[in-house]
Amino acid sequence: MGLVCQTCGLVKELCVCETIAKESQKITVFLERKKFNKFYTIVKGIDDKEIDLKDLAKTLKSMLACGGTIKNKQIELQGDHRQKTKEILLKYGFLASTVEIR
Repeated sequence: MGLVCQTCGLVKELCVCETIAKESQKITVFLERKKFNKFYTIVKGIDDKEIDLKDLAKTLKSMLACGGTIKNKQIELQGDHRQKTKEILLKYGFLASTVEIR
C-alpha cells in the first residue's frame, strides 16, 4: 500500500491535489532588468505550498539552458525567455488561461 495524501485522502499515485492547484493558479511571466542591465524572466504567482517550486525551477532552467534562482516565492531565470517559459508551463500542466505574459 502506498502513502496517503494528507489533503485529499487518496493514495499518492491517484492524488489530484497538484492538478487542481495548477488549474487555480494565476501566473504572470514578465521581464525585469536588474544589475548590470541584464534581463531576467520572472515567473510569479505560483503557490509554493501546492506546487514544488524547486522542481519547476530545475525543469525550466534545464529546458531553457539558463541559470536561475527562487527568490520571494518567484522564479528568476537569466535572460529573456517569456514565450518559451509559457510553453514549458503549459506542458507542465498549467492552463493557458492562467498564464499571462507581460
